[in-house]
Amino acid sequence: MSKPPPKPAKPKVFRALFTFDPRTPDELYFEEGDFLYISDTSDTNWWKGTCRGRTGLIPSNYAEQAESIDNPMHEAAKRNLSWLRECLENKVGINGLDKAGNTALYWGCHGGHKVVELLLGQPNVEINQQQNKLGDTALHAAAWKGYSDIVEMLLNKPRTDIRNNENKLALEMATNAQCASLLKRK
Repeated sequence: MSKPPPKPAKPKVFRALFTFDPRTPDELYFEEGDFLYISDTSDTNWWKGTCRGRTGLIPSNYAEQAESIDNPMHEAAKRNLSWLRECLENKVGINGLDKAGNTALYWGCHGGHKVVELLLGQPNVEINQQQNKLGDTALHAAAWKGYSDIVEMLLNKPRTDIRNNENKLALEMATNAQCASLLKRK
């Protein structure tokens, strides 16, 4: 049996500390504070990256000095719909885990943000399987926070029989009657 093909590398995300004015057409213009999505670091001097929907070469010393963002999808899911769209367009990993084992979807559900709808619309978003270190899923987070609109969105896809490390179902963590009612119907 042959091995599956390797997954494409996910870009590394940096915030530019300086503005860069290109000298040739294949170099990429960016300003201080822009997000740089680095996809190829094989050349030690010039890295391939994307910024504002354009792709080009970035001097590696500019990116090396930039602020690295460890979990850009998670940070975007917590509070920033436009940045989340940008991360998705630049193929930042959607199901990556932070140190606590949380996904971007978990953080969106925990925060009650509109980003959940966008994340659920992605074909490769993992809904049912991922539990964090506490054993909680995105559904547990939405139920616990009382976000019935998000619970309703999630109920179209995930399993409701997953128990966390305290042996609790999302239904048992629901903090308001509307969430509990939705979970009981499932």
